[in-house]
Amino acid sequence: MEDRKSSRLQSLDALRGFDMLWIMGLSGAVVSLCTLFGAKDCWLATQMTHVAWHGLRHHDTIFPLFIFLAGVSYPFSCAAACAKGFGTRELVLKATRRLVALVTLGFVYNGILQLDFAHQRWASVLARIGMAWYGAALLYLFVRNVKARVAIAVGLLVGYWAVCFFLVAPDAPAGADSFSAAGCFAGYVDRLLLPGRMTEPNLDPEGWLSVFPSVALAMGGVFAGELVRRTDVTGGRRALALVGAAVALAALTWIWTPWCPIIKKIWTPTFVTAALAYSLAMFALFYWIVDVLRFRRWTFFFRVVGMNALTVYLFNRIVPVPKIAGFFFGGAISLFPAAYANLLTNFAILTVAWLFLWFLYRKDVFLRV
Repeated sequence: MEDRKSSRLQSLDALRGFDMLWIMGLSGAVVSLCTLFGAKDCWLATQMTHVAWHGLRHHDTIFPLFIFLAGVSYPFSCAAACAKGFGTRELVLKATRRLVALVTLGFVYNGILQLDFAHQRWASVLARIGMAWYGAALLYLFVRNVKARVAIAVGLLVGYWAVCFFLVAPDAPAGADSFSAAGCFAGYVDRLLLPGRMTEPNLDPEGWLSVFPSVALAMGGVFAGELVRRTDVTGGRRALALVGAAVALAALTWIWTPWCPIIKKIWTPTFVTAALAYSLAMFALFYWIVDVLRFRRWTFFFRVVGMNALTVYLFNRIVPVPKIAGFFFGGAISLFPAAYANLLTNFAILTVAWLFLWFLYRKDVFLRV
């Protein structure tokens, strides 16, 4: 290994950084670039936004890819902890502390420090990451048989599909089907049991029931991490196996879609299989280039982001990055024609955020829970 930072699986950090760049300003830059060329509604620009309900765009893959990568990292972190003498009890306590920390940070992100409890949102992206990862971690610790865990993952998806397919919300308006926003049973559970404010009129995208398919997604990451840790298979074969799994899941998604539409806001099983197929394919690509072929120099830009991914998410929420970018680059941007302003502003925001993360990287400061 080259140094302390390169002792990690560099493809994992690079891909996590690639994933987080889209919420740092890269997606806005792509939209601005399309607009500059008179194509603000082109296919590429629309990929930088979430679908309203049915379907899948690139922007919908950012969150599940992060959960997948959290799963990939767990077999490595677990092995490192075991090498230090940690037993199962200590590993469970460590995982539980991480879950509590992520749920707490989710409340902070949602503004609990404003003390406006009447409008507080309880569900959060960070809590969903924590719960999905925690479920997958516990299964990894207590169900050592891989085939048994695969069966559990399949059971979670099939069981959730049965709920989505057969159960219509009791309070749904007449004619609403089980895969509609008003008729889905997941939304009914949120309205019945989820305290606080929801981000949608009828449900919360990080509500209670959709935790179960997200656990299956994280388990997919754990399976990928276990495969990559194997020493009896060459790196090239590992990458090929990841691609094969991605193709199989993509085919499954295509076959299953007529009976289970892809809907991110309720995490339908086909959304999970589609997101998992994308995640596996991207991980296979990065793993093959970075850790098998060992082409690594180009990854530095991404690893600076990927090694502080939690900081990226909180930084965008807490720090007024656009104002900082305007302070440093506003004068220079004003020298260009107005048509370039949005594009240059997005790149300025991306630059400020990356330089801050680079400073933390140089100082060995990493926010982890």
